[in-house]
Amino acid sequence: MTSGRSIVIVGGGFAGTTLARALHGRIADDVELTLISEESYTTFNPMLPEAVGASIFPEQVVAPVREMLPMRDGTRFVMGRVTALDTTAKTLTCNTLGGVRSLRYDQLVLAFGNRARLDFIPGLAEHALPLKTVGDALEIRNVVLRRLARIELETDRGLRAALGHFVVIGGGFSGVEVAGELVDCLASIRRFYPRVRAEELKVTVLQDIDRLLPELPPRLGLSALRSLRARGVEVRLGERAARIVDHGVVLASDEMIGALTVIGTIGTRPNRLVESTGLATERGRIVVGPDMRVPGHDGLWALGDCALVPNAHDDKPAPPTAQFAVREGRQLADNIVAAFAGRPTRAFSHRSLGQMASIGHMKGVADVCGVPLSGLPAWLVWRAYYLSQMPTLRRKLRIFVEWTWGMFFPTDITHLRFTPSHEVMKAEAE
Repeated sequence: MTSGRSIVIVGGGFAGTTLARALHGRIADDVELTLISEESYTTFNPMLPEAVGASIFPEQVVAPVREMLPMRDGTRFVMGRVTALDTTAKTLTCNTLGGVRSLRYDQLVLAFGNRARLDFIPGLAEHALPLKTVGDALEIRNVVLRRLARIELETDRGLRAALGHFVVIGGGFSGVEVAGELVDCLASIRRFYPRVRAEELKVTVLQDIDRLLPELPPRLGLSALRSLRARGVEVRLGERAARIVDHGVVLASDEMIGALTVIGTIGTRPNRLVESTGLATERGRIVVGPDMRVPGHDGLWALGDCALVPNAHDDKPAPPTAQFAVREGRQLADNIVAAFAGRPTRAFSHRSLGQMASIGHMKGVADVCGVPLSGLPAWLVWRAYYLSQMPTLRRKLRIFVEWTWGMFFPTDITHLRFTPSHEVMKAEAE
C-alpha cells in the first residue's frame, strides 16, 4: 500500500461497488482505494431466474467490477479472497492471483454478502440445485435441457414423468421467479423436442406457509399465485419439504413427490470470513452501529447482506436486498468522508421504495411506493430498475436490445458447456 491513507472494501456486490463509486471525487488524492472481490464481476442476483429460463443470457446478469469502479490514480481492484483479518494491526491477508498478500488499511469495509445454505433440509446439498450464483443458474438451465433430451430417449413412463418434473422449494422472490421462468421456458422450447409431450412436463412450487411472496402485500402474492397456476404451475401452499432424496421430495406429511430435478431457493449462511473474524454477529450477520461502524473496532465498517444494519426509519434491521445495499453504500460513503474530516457521522435511514418480482415472460408483481402493480406494468418496472443499475451506457444499450429481441423470438436452447481441449482428448482416450 502507499504511505498515505487507505480505504479497503471487501466485496464486489451492490454494496461494495456502490460505495466505491460514491467515494469517487470525494476523497483526497493521497487516499488509496482498493476493492477486493473473489469474482471479477458483480452478479445481479434478482436476475438469475431469467438466466435459468434463458430469457436472458448469463453474461447479462453480471457486470465487470472494473467497469463499475471509477478509475483514478490510487484506485485499484484486486481479485482475491480474504482469509484473515487483524483489526488490531489493521491488516488483512488475501489470496490473490499473485499469491498471498498482506494489505494494510486505515478504513476497512466488509461487504462480502452471504452464501447459499445447503443444510437447511436433509438431502438438500446432495440432491438439489441451489440458486445463488450465475454458475448455479447456468447449471440449472443445462440440467433442464439435458432432462428434455433424455426424455426423448426413454420408454419407461414413470421415468419420463420424473425427468419432466421440476420441483422448486420456496415461494419467496427467487422461488416464484424461477417457477415462472421455468414453465415459460418449457412451453417455448418443447417444439424442439418433438418426442416430449406437454403433459410430461411439470413445475411444482412447495411453500411451507399459506401464501406466496410474504414480503409483498397479500393481494400481490395472490396475483402471483393466480398467474402461476393459470400457466400450469402446481403451487402447494402449507407444504413443507422434510427431506430430499435422489428421486424426489418427501413432504412432512410423508407424501413422496417424484422428481429428478429439485431447485432450492431458501436459506442463506454467512460467509466463512464472518466466523473467522470473531466479530459479534446476530442471525449470522455482523452487528454494526446506526452509522454502520463495527463497535469496538477503529476504522471498521460493514454493510450489505453480511451486516445487520439498523434502519433509523423504522427501527428495524435493513433487509438484505439490492435496494437497501445501494442506499447503504451511498450513506457509508458520506460517513467515511466525515470520519476522515473529523465530522460526526449519520445513522442509516431509508424508506423502502417497494419490492418487485418477475414471474415469467412479460409478467410480474410489484409494490412501488405503496402502489400495487401486476402483469406487464410490473414486469416493465422491474426491468427498468435493473437496467438503470447496469454500468456504462454501452452496456445498458446492449442489454436493452437483447431484452427487446427476446420479447419476440423463442427461448434459446443452447446447452453451454465449456470443456478445454485437453479434457476432450482425455475423454476420447478413455
